[in-house]
Amino acid sequence: MISKELQLCLNDAYSSARSRNHGYLTLEHLLFALLQNGEIIRIVHACGGSIQAILKDLDHFFDDQLQTLDAQSEDEESEIQTSMGVQRILQRALFHVQSAGKREVTPANVLVAIFSEKDSHAVYFLQKQGISRLDVVSFISHGISKLPGDSTEEENLPLDEGSGETKKDPLEAYGDNLNLK
Repeated sequence: MISKELQLCLNDAYSSARSRNHGYLTLEHLLFALLQNGEIIRIVHACGGSIQAILKDLDHFFDDQLQTLDAQSEDEESEIQTSMGVQRILQRALFHVQSAGKREVTPANVLVAIFSEKDSHAVYFLQKQGISRLDVVSFISHGISKLPGDSTEEENLPLDEGSGETKKDPLEAYGDNLNLK
């Protein structure tokens, strides 16, 4: 099942392709729409990327690389086709979510799946900012940011009684010394 956030991103990507008069919904349209999502903005920032730089690259790509449809009569509207790359990405994200035992495909799942299309401009623009699939997965799974001091990882060690500080030694925090007992 597709989450509401992802459905909004897909609708935005479709609207973007239509407003630019493109015949196909491409990975680049999808990335453009994903970069409007708050969760994706946080992920890209934590991976050391610049949202504005990627959006600028995408705008140049749309203007210079993608052909627009010929002007047609107002009565005749052509349907925008979904590219094979977008279909593969959505299918890959869905299979990953199902294999993980989750119920919804989120924009973050799609962002990870985009990296499997290595020969796309979308992946190139992300890699140009120094963002790799491993960076994205590390942040989503473990909260590990590439930016120093920006990690969302929290120490989940139990508190010492009375001191108000967390234990530093994981053996003391999670284990029992059987020799002392």
